[in-house]
Amino acid sequence: MFRLFENLVDPYCDYPENDTPPRRLWPFMAAYAVPFHRVFVLATLMSVVVAAVEIGLIYYMGRLVDLLGGDPVSFWDSYGTELILAAIFMLFLRPIIQALDVLLLNNTIIPNFGTLIRWRAHKHVLRQSVGWFENDFAGRIANRIMQTPPAAGEAVFQVFDAITFSLAYFVGAAILLSDSDPRLVIPLIFWLVLYAGLILWTVRRVGPASKRASDARSQVTGRVVDAYTNIHSVKLFAHNRRELDYAHEAIEHARETFQQEMRIYTVMDVTLVILNGLLVVGVVGWAILLWAQGSASVGVVAAATALTLRLNGMTGWIMWALTSFFRQLGVVAEGMETIAQPITLVDAPDAEPLRLTKGRIEIDNLSHHYGRGAGGLDRVSLSIAPGEKIGLVGRSGAGKSTLVKLLLRFYDTEEGRILIDGQDIAQVTQDSLRDQIGMVQQDSSLMHRSVRDNILYGRPDASEEEMIEAAKKAEAHEFILDLEDSEGNPGYDARVGERGVKLSGGQRQRITLARVILKDAPILLLDEATSALDSEVEAAIQKTLYGMMEGKTVIAIAHRLSTIARMDRIVVLDDGRIVENGTHDDLLSHGGLYASFWARQSGGFLNADEEDETAAQ
Repeated sequence: MFRLFENLVDPYCDYPENDTPPRRLWPFMAAYAVPFHRVFVLATLMSVVVAAVEIGLIYYMGRLVDLLGGDPVSFWDSYGTELILAAIFMLFLRPIIQALDVLLLNNTIIPNFGTLIRWRAHKHVLRQSVGWFENDFAGRIANRIMQTPPAAGEAVFQVFDAITFSLAYFVGAAILLSDSDPRLVIPLIFWLVLYAGLILWTVRRVGPASKRASDARSQVTGRVVDAYTNIHSVKLFAHNRRELDYAHEAIEHARETFQQEMRIYTVMDVTLVILNGLLVVGVVGWAILLWAQGSASVGVVAAATALTLRLNGMTGWIMWALTSFFRQLGVVAEGMETIAQPITLVDAPDAEPLRLTKGRIEIDNLSHHYGRGAGGLDRVSLSIAPGEKIGLVGRSGAGKSTLVKLLLRFYDTEEGRILIDGQDIAQVTQDSLRDQIGMVQQDSSLMHRSVRDNILYGRPDASEEEMIEAAKKAEAHEFILDLEDSEGNPGYDARVGERGVKLSGGQRQRITLARVILKDAPILLLDEATSALDSEVEAAIQKTLYGMMEGKTVIAIAHRLSTIARMDRIVVLDDGRIVENGTHDDLLSHGGLYASFWARQSGGFLNADEEDETAAQ
């Protein structure tokens, strides 16, 4: 039974991806609700039926009171069959109706609706560009991905569990009272007007207050996660107190916004008690007055009393359900600030996979300033022949990393274009472009997974032997065999911690190298690939790197100039432009900027302070 209802909707079903999701709340919710349309119709129907059954029971209680006023001797003969049918309904049919209602809500809608939103939201966010992630806290993004689905699921739950039910119940109550005596509807309608006014006052304030509180909670999460992620820096600079103060500011703001939200509920609760008193006195008092005048039976008074007491008990629940509904919508609205942001870096409508035949790279009049009008690259043109090895040199901020990011299409160029084997990379699919490029970065962060998972990230379908061979080439196999994590997983099964924090910088770098060696892409980008290695390991890996480069088109960034001196060509960038281009010997004989770098390097490193002094002279 459970499995049947749990599988009525597949939260992972195919759907048309939208690069520009709805930015308004109701269209946003409606887009996610499409697979649930039939289930929502059934849930609405069942909610109305449950409310009708509740009203029917109250009506029948009133009828029973009137029937008991007759002759006890003939009572069973006259109404015995009716009582048996009523008992059968209460014992069997009513539980079935109630079960169908809660199965739809608890087992079909609640788990699947939240899962669908979380899956699609995560899928959408993963498609965002690198630049998009660089402009926000990872903790805040994750928090919104995690808190929005349950909030949306809770809002939908309240629609069917409380809102639809209560509307049907109020209509049924009015029908019941009017059937007994139309005049009994007057105090109910008067109360409903006041109750609706209280609801309107509450929901107008709860939604914005909830959004402010949710924003404040996300800010707390972002600051706390930021401190935990950078715990080494916190400890290194002894800034525990500073981080506590930084978090305290956000935590206190979250407390204040939550206090403001709870004030609304306090006013609501007190006012609701007063209104419920008016309801009981108005309806029951009027029913008693009608009975005293001979216009209503005892059964009518009993039904009216039961109905008002039931409404008295329900109103608090309904009000909380409504405020919860709008509070959860406030959380969803806050989450939409992340989830509903459009994808700005997308594949062209007619994009096809990159067809790499030789590995020629053409950079044509390329400019990119990150929208600032300065920095980055300025009108750079460069031709790299198939299999050519290029060393990229320049001061910090000269544009080296920008060029690499544009080649990977982490950003779209502002001007100019990049061609690979004659194909504009803006016109091919992003995945196919990056499949053909291997990159070793200076920041060799790893996934919080096993060593095996991290190396196989380069080529998931590689065999165990191929993975181990890649690790050996990266001089990583020996230390990997000695690893063991806190759970006792040894060697390649050991988990490396968040961003590889359980390993040294050199160990992380070697696992990163193994991953790229395993990928074996025809284009290779090296950004300070050996910066975290000691001299002995670097000497061994340099031989591996040069072996990796054979037959590949290579762009290598390095501050240690000796590591790129053997490249086919060296390109010197300065202030976003190519100022020198040639072999190591040619550039030295030219006596320009590269020659000054080489003359002033210390132990083979580019000395940033001395190079700035040279530029100032």
